[in-house]
Amino acid sequence: MNHLVILPILIPLLGAALSLFVEHRRYGPRVQRAVAWTSLSALALAVGLLFAGTAGGDINVYLLGDWPSRLGIALVADRLSAWMLLTTLLLAIPCLLHACSGWDRRAPHFHALFQFQLVGLNGAFLTGDIFNLFVFFEVMLIASYGLLLSGGRGLRMRIGLHYVVFNVTASTLFLIALGLLYASLGSLNMAELSQRIAEVPPAQLTLVKATMGLLLLVFCAKAALMPLYLWLPEAYSRAPAAVAALFAIMTKVGLYSVLRIQMLWFGDDAGAMAGYGRDWLLWAGVATLVLGGLGALAATRLRVLISYLVIVSAATLFIAFSVGTPQVLSAGLYYLPHSSFVAAALFLIADLIRRRRGGASDRKEVVAPMPGKETPAVLFLIGAVSVAGLPPLSGFLAKAALLAGMPAQYTGPVWTAVLVSSLLVIMGLTRGGIRLFWRVPPVDPEAPVPRKARLRRVELYAACILLAYGIGMTLAAAPLMRYTDATAAQLLDPSEYVQQLRATPPEIRQP
Repeated sequence: MNHLVILPILIPLLGAALSLFVEHRRYGPRVQRAVAWTSLSALALAVGLLFAGTAGGDINVYLLGDWPSRLGIALVADRLSAWMLLTTLLLAIPCLLHACSGWDRRAPHFHALFQFQLVGLNGAFLTGDIFNLFVFFEVMLIASYGLLLSGGRGLRMRIGLHYVVFNVTASTLFLIALGLLYASLGSLNMAELSQRIAEVPPAQLTLVKATMGLLLLVFCAKAALMPLYLWLPEAYSRAPAAVAALFAIMTKVGLYSVLRIQMLWFGDDAGAMAGYGRDWLLWAGVATLVLGGLGALAATRLRVLISYLVIVSAATLFIAFSVGTPQVLSAGLYYLPHSSFVAAALFLIADLIRRRRGGASDRKEVVAPMPGKETPAVLFLIGAVSVAGLPPLSGFLAKAALLAGMPAQYTGPVWTAVLVSSLLVIMGLTRGGIRLFWRVPPVDPEAPVPRKARLRRVELYAACILLAYGIGMTLAAAPLMRYTDATAAQLLDPSEYVQQLRATPPEIRQP
């Protein structure tokens, strides 16, 4: 059990290597899919055990290369890490299911890149070292470049290259910030840095603040906070459906990083750095929330509208994490998987709609018949109710808990931004639904459905699974919110995290 913490990284890494091995023609797609599902099943077992092991509040530390000079890779699993790992796993299952309906045959090395993407995501959630956070960021991003560009041409290639350039620039700034951080504080271990930041001498305070500001800028760029969100709508809307659905968790990695360093480095015991950047992030989140709602209202294509919903969810989480009170933080943690699942479901539903409309694709301004529109319409309605925060689904519960716990000084602007953005989202989704499903020419019932437009059961199951997650979160809201309450309490008191990571008990030391 001491090696359990590394398994969420090791299993998909081995799965990626094996996927590359079986890509030879003689094996065929069935063998590749069997390898992918075997790896994901083993990952599910490891994540389930890790989640159960941390649910009681235990913090598990795993050290690789624990040399006497305290150099090495530290992996830490607590309630927040386990929550993010479980969210990623649950999202990966229907994404892989959808891809296995046939799209994976058109994308070279899809299964290997998919597994490498999980390596980067899981590693980012588990690392206890800021430099290795950069490493796992790069693993995740390099895999995403391949997934986004695989099988693409024309406009998707051009937008994909914009996505690559933006993220390479952000990664360069990340590396510069790490160099400044190590030069000024002499460590990159997150727990060690929490102690050194609290004791930073006044002569170095300006440099440390500038370095932290650069780090926050990078994380905000990854999470698509205004004005650094312009790369996201087109990139996500042009990605293949299964890839766009998996990308719904990628903005949450930047949010997770902001939350982790805020609680570890900028808490009440951080001295001059206490609360650093929180007010700026809060007001930027409020502005992004309103702007994302306007983007959803103005979007002319359904997939662009859904991409703006990803921005709206990220802005809501920035507000929750910046306020940082126990109830608001807990509501944000409950909202995080909900927003990931429903955005992913809508990307898959949009793909079904796009194919059934033929040349009209997902453009809302084009009136076109849609054969067999009943099933996509019902799925779209459930997803729209969930993502807009209407009762009785989990989106409503999360936003209600967030607004109910809002401190008095933020009540006016936050309530206004959340309610106005929700209204704009409802209007955008309603307009989209009317133009796609209602005001359309009738379809000849005798005309055969084009082969490209036929619903594959596997694709339908994938979208239904994601929507079922939201319904399950609604039915199990009480135990899930108790878990997020406990997670918020653990985050607000990081002393045990720091102590566990610095203590290095002998039984978990690795040679």
